[in-house]
Amino acid sequence: MPHDLSSRLGRLWAWLDMHLVDHGFVRAVYNNFHALGGGMYRLSQPSPAQIRTYQRELGIRTIVNLRGDHGYGSYPMEVQACQDAGIRLIDHRMYSRQPPTREVIEATREIFEGIQYPALLHCKSGADRAGLASVLYRHFHLGEPIAQARRELSWRYGHFRMGQTAVLDYFFDRYEQDNAREPIAFIDWVRTRYDKVQLHHDFHRQRRENGLGDWLIDKLLRRE
Repeated sequence: MPHDLSSRLGRLWAWLDMHLVDHGFVRAVYNNFHALGGGMYRLSQPSPAQIRTYQRELGIRTIVNLRGDHGYGSYPMEVQACQDAGIRLIDHRMYSRQPPTREVIEATREIFEGIQYPALLHCKSGADRAGLASVLYRHFHLGEPIAQARRELSWRYGHFRMGQTAVLDYFFDRYEQDNAREPIAFIDWVRTRYDKVQLHHDFHRQRRENGLGDWLIDKLLRRE
């Protein structure tokens, strides 16, 4: 249900939904904020107050929202905060439980080439989708090899190689395996060899059921 910020009651409902339903009360204490270099920062879903703070302290000009237009109150509040601050907000939906499409990878590359910095990128928790986007940022924008850039998918940021979100690690595993057999640039591999459907199928075929991992990711951490 869309949140209407035109009234006090609507803003209050959106604020309560952001903090209580979308777990903003956790992010108010710890928002998983880290610098990536080159004027880019990764974090969890920012509140309007955090957006204002980061613009004031870091001069933020762009925010890349990896959740897309979602139904929680945090989305319209982020839109309004960016409009008020003169920050460009880019909705660029990614997923944590399936490998990215070629189109998403190409679009992500174009975003990093075209936006104004300093910038923030975020998902809900700043762990899985933010980790994927951070790997692509460090590779495409900073020129780091995938083997080095993929460290952004780490327990340090709340990403765990268990449960269905491990498909993101498997995606980069497959590239590195192919690259070891026959060297190929990552973007060329994506364009000419990568098959998302087959890779996703192979991941589930070789994946052992991990009840603890699924419970941790889906139930306890409640990742999107």
